[in-house]
Amino acid sequence: MTAQALAGSLADDARRRVFAAVVLGATDVRQVVDRAGVPAREVVTALRRLADAGLVTGSDGALAVDAERLRELARTPQPARPAEAPEDRVLRTFVRDGVLVGLPAQRGRRRIVLEHIASRSFLPDTSYPERAVDDALRPWCAEGGSDHVTLRRYLVDELLLTRERGVYRRSDDGRAGNSVDPAATING
Repeated sequence: MTAQALAGSLADDARRRVFAAVVLGATDVRQVVDRAGVPAREVVTALRRLADAGLVTGSDGALAVDAERLRELARTPQPARPAEAPEDRVLRTFVRDGVLVGLPAQRGRRRIVLEHIASRSFLPDTSYPERAVDDALRPWCAEGGSDHVTLRRYLVDELLLTRERGVYRRSDDGRAGNSVDPAATING
């Protein structure tokens, strides 16, 4: 049984109350009904489910918590959660429900957010007039995490969009076309 299955077994209020009554010493259905304040029919159903989960035993008609089973569950190592990609953590922090809640100050993190926005807002090798770019970016800014003009500027600065004569484009690989060679800009 996994921790999730254990939690599921105790997620129902009636089952929790029945389990608590058994933990506190109720040894038969009548005692559980009295202590838990749950109708007898629900007690029987809850006891069956708790027994199926291995949490309660009913040998010789005497109810008891299966303490050994609980110890075993506590000792069973849980499978490791898959490592979350750093990009996912950044996006979860700065983008919620498809809306930008803030722009990261760190350039690397900001780049991750901007690539996400560019890939979901613009098709590669498609021309967009400035108005269409603004219209595509406004929904990202609904929570006030930034404004569409700043977002557009960052996308151009990071070469995720190119701008030429008021027309914007995103290249096939998610980066702007090779209209500007950064090395040539630095050297010349």
